[in-house]
Amino acid sequence: MNAELIAVGTEMLLGEIVNTNGAYLARELSRIGVESYYQQVVGDNPERLDEAISVAEGRSDMIIVMGGLGPTKDDLSKQVLAKHLQLDLVVDEAHLEKLHELARRRQHELTPNNLAQAQLPAGATPLTNHNGLAVGALLKQGAHSYVLLPGPPREFTLMVDRELIPRLAKGQDEYLVSRTLRYFGLGESALVTAIGDIIDQQTNPTVAPYIKDYEVTLRLTARSATKAAAAASLDELTTRIQARIGEYYYATGEQVTLAETVVHALAAQNATVSAAESLTAGAFQAAIGSVAGASKVFAGGFVTYAASAKEQLLGIDPASIAKYGVVSEETAKNMAAGSRRIMNSDYGLGFTGVAGPDELEGNPAGTVWIGISGPQGTSAREFHLSGKRNEVRVRAVKSGLMMLLKQLAKTK
Repeated sequence: MNAELIAVGTEMLLGEIVNTNGAYLARELSRIGVESYYQQVVGDNPERLDEAISVAEGRSDMIIVMGGLGPTKDDLSKQVLAKHLQLDLVVDEAHLEKLHELARRRQHELTPNNLAQAQLPAGATPLTNHNGLAVGALLKQGAHSYVLLPGPPREFTLMVDRELIPRLAKGQDEYLVSRTLRYFGLGESALVTAIGDIIDQQTNPTVAPYIKDYEVTLRLTARSATKAAAAASLDELTTRIQARIGEYYYATGEQVTLAETVVHALAAQNATVSAAESLTAGAFQAAIGSVAGASKVFAGGFVTYAASAKEQLLGIDPASIAKYGVVSEETAKNMAAGSRRIMNSDYGLGFTGVAGPDELEGNPAGTVWIGISGPQGTSAREFHLSGKRNEVRVRAVKSGLMMLLKQLAKTK
């Protein structure tokens, strides 16, 4: 089966918002073996939406309309689809009661446009809106299936996850098992060089790479008559991939982040971390602190932008900074060791470098030294990171997280 996605909303055509729903749904459909070859974006115009549906019917099995289910005059998706299919709009009683209950709580009368949110094309299966009022719909007519989904992402994602995907998955003849592998430290060209042949030769299982936020995500999906067989296929493929790029791997999972992985690894070893940051200005500590449970592993730290702050707060010898410079291996190591010593943590990290756009001490923008001090000793690594100022800072933080994760792996 293949699906065509039609996003409805003039604001997308004007560039006022981005069609994130399309990307999300296409990814979720691929997990259950539903391919998406085409996507359309159409404004709040009934004639053009009807035309888009007709075009989709000529090349796709399933037509999914996203948006246009709200109470305003330009929310016309269900009306257009019903007319297109020559169906009446009928009221879904469960959603109507939901609207009445909301009105009772808010002590106001329901208006006709509110009531329209409980309507769906006759014969359609209602899709419950867990975070809003407009009912979704799934129906089949002839050779095609049709889906109506709300536009607001907070409503859309829940309806996709809880209503649409489970129903579509039940209609598949095979079991599909997906696995998401996450990597940091290699770019797109390095990825293609390392596993390009695996990507090019994929059949079953499939490999879908995504490059985002300086990370690489590989989604592996296997089809088989049993879940066990599909999982076994993924195990074999994972082994092949890890043999080539395993040094950049940090976690398996759809939502997990590098910071979460580090916090969980620290917690598993009852270890703590602190940091002294210059160019990253506390961003590493903010990343750690954003993870639930960070208080168990994060001792605290320092933001030491100026050389005088490094000397006064971390006790770094001014002569060392004068000799080697702020942007140096020695300063990064001294920052890491000073943070660890003062905070009495198991690990300490030190970040120093040139975020840009100007040079510092003859070092070009993107030059970064990250020190790490722990049970294995104190060391530092030099990075040359591309991008604008804040891009360099983000990549520096993630580089530090990855250094720490590798150190923790050595002490398991």
